[in-house]
Amino acid sequence: MSETGNNKSRRSSKYSNLDQVENKSCFDRIALRNSLARETLSEFFGTCLLITLGCGCVASSVLSNGSAGGHLTSNLGFAMAVTMAVYATGGVSGGHINPAVSFAMCLTGKLAWVKFPFYVAAQFLGAITGSAAVFGVYYDALMKHTDGVFTVNGPNATAHIFATYPSPYLSTLNGLADQILSTAVLLIIIFALFDKKNLAVPKGLEPIAIGLLILLLGLSLGLNCGGAMNPARDLGPRIFTALAGWGFEVFTAGNNFWWIPVVGPMAGAAVGAFIYILCIEAHHNKDPTPNPDNDHFEKHELASMA
Repeated sequence: MSETGNNKSRRSSKYSNLDQVENKSCFDRIALRNSLARETLSEFFGTCLLITLGCGCVASSVLSNGSAGGHLTSNLGFAMAVTMAVYATGGVSGGHINPAVSFAMCLTGKLAWVKFPFYVAAQFLGAITGSAAVFGVYYDALMKHTDGVFTVNGPNATAHIFATYPSPYLSTLNGLADQILSTAVLLIIIFALFDKKNLAVPKGLEPIAIGLLILLLGLSLGLNCGGAMNPARDLGPRIFTALAGWGFEVFTAGNNFWWIPVVGPMAGAAVGAFIYILCIEAHHNKDPTPNPDNDHFEKHELASMA
C-alpha cells in the first residue's frame, strides 16, 4: 500500500474513533469501569438512603411530640428503609449497608477481605451524609423544638433522632449482650434467607424478607438501646451530631455507651454466622450433581449462601 493510502487509512481510523466516542450514551460515559469502585459507591448510596429514610421517621415522631408517630412508626420506618436500600443497591454490592454484615461475609469467605475497608468506609460516609440530609430537611423543626439548643438528655432532647442511646436502667454488660444477641440473630436469619439449600426466599423478594426481619428485631429486642445492630448506622450519625451542635456529650452519654453499638454488632455478626454454619449449613445433604444455576454468583452478594 502506498504512503498516501496509509495516511488515508489512519485518518479514517481517527475519525471512526471520534464517531464512536460521540455515539457513547451518557450512561457509558459516567459508568465506573472498576467493580470495586461500583460496589463502594453502591454501599455509600445504600447506607445514605437507610439513614435518610430511617432517621427521618424518628425525626417525624420526635419533632411532632409523638403526633406523627411513635415506637411502632420508627420501627416500621427503619424496616422499610432497609428494604428500599437493599432493593436500590443489592444488584451491585449485595446491599450490605452494615459493616457487621460485611464482616460476616468476609469471615465466611463470601466477600474478599480486600474489599472490607472500602465497604466499611463507604457505609460510614453514607451514614454521615444521610444524617446531614435529615438535619437539613428538619432544621427548622429542630430549631423550633429545641429553641436552638441541641441536647442529648432532657425533655427536648433530639440526639436520639440520629443515634441510639441506652435506657436509664441498662448496664454496660447488659447493653453489650443485647447488641451481640440481636446482631447474631440478624445474621442467622440473613444466612437462612439466602441459603439456597434451605427454603430460601423467592428471587426479588429478599429485601422484603430482610425488612420484616428488621421490624421483628426492633419490636422484640429494641427496648434496651434502640436495636442498632449496625456500627455505621449508629457511629456515623453520632459523629455528625457531635460536629453539628450536640457536642462531645453524644459520646459520654449513657456511661460512654457509644462503643457498644460498634463492638457488639461486630462480635454478634461473627457469632451468628458461625452458629448458622454449625447448626444448619454444615448439615445440608451433599448433592453429587450440583445445580449449575446456583453455582454462578458474585462473592459480594448475600445470595452466595449455598
